[in-house]
Amino acid sequence: MSKDRIVRSFAAARAQGRAAFIPYVTLGYPSPAACLEVIEGLVEGGADLLELGIPFSDPLADGPVLQAAAQAALQAGTTWPRALDLLARVRALAPELPLVLLVYANTVHARGVERFAGEAAEAGADGVILPDWPPDEGGGLREALARAGLAAVGLVSPVSPVGRIAQIAAASQGFLYAVSVTGVTGERPRLSRELEPLVQRIRRASSLPVAAGFGISRPEDAAAAGRLCDGVIVGSALARRIAEAQGQNLGRLARQVAAAFREALEGGPRLAADGAGVPG
Repeated sequence: MSKDRIVRSFAAARAQGRAAFIPYVTLGYPSPAACLEVIEGLVEGGADLLELGIPFSDPLADGPVLQAAAQAALQAGTTWPRALDLLARVRALAPELPLVLLVYANTVHARGVERFAGEAAEAGADGVILPDWPPDEGGGLREALARAGLAAVGLVSPVSPVGRIAQIAAASQGFLYAVSVTGVTGERPRLSRELEPLVQRIRRASSLPVAAGFGISRPEDAAAAGRLCDGVIVGSALARRIAEAQGQNLGRLARQVAAAFREALEGGPRLAADGAGVPG
């Protein structure tokens, strides 16, 4: 099944004594062609898994940088069919790299759950993150994802109570997304102090790998998060660098950014699920 690539990726990183590096890219940003250039650079720079955002007009979980990226992608014509085409091209570029889509519920509703899941799987996705589709909401989505071989990746925030974390974990596959701050995506001056207690609560509820995202801006912050988690997600910091580059040398830029974060994750011991150090 396609979601096995997710399992293998986390296992490979764990065998190397480090957390997986997971960059987030808005499909179609800053343009469809430039997006593929960025993704190729990220793969060359050492990405272990890619989180690919489907552009949406009202991305409630995103801060200003990723909101602007989504708007630019929409203006560049990145509809759902165009996003599927880009996804298929990324799959051809990196046949064994896990690809997880971040999708808002309106996109799913517009296609219907069965059609959405089938199209995503056929184009090469391994999993789906739905920030505005609670695990206890009906509609048959999770069953449709399972039939298509796609992992449903749940999000857990610092305000999620223990019972809710257990419910989200039970409905998830592949990994759990630990939202490291209370709020939206965006760069922060330092790693959130909310992350460590959140990860501890998740570890008590689930044996799934935990990937931390939201507010991880610098390689040193990624290294700190990687000592707690199995994966580190970087989105706004990458999108800001892309915006500042104004279309110049985006592949090289992405490769350099990925290499810097990957090197930081390889640089020190990581905490195991029980809090004991794991040699790097």
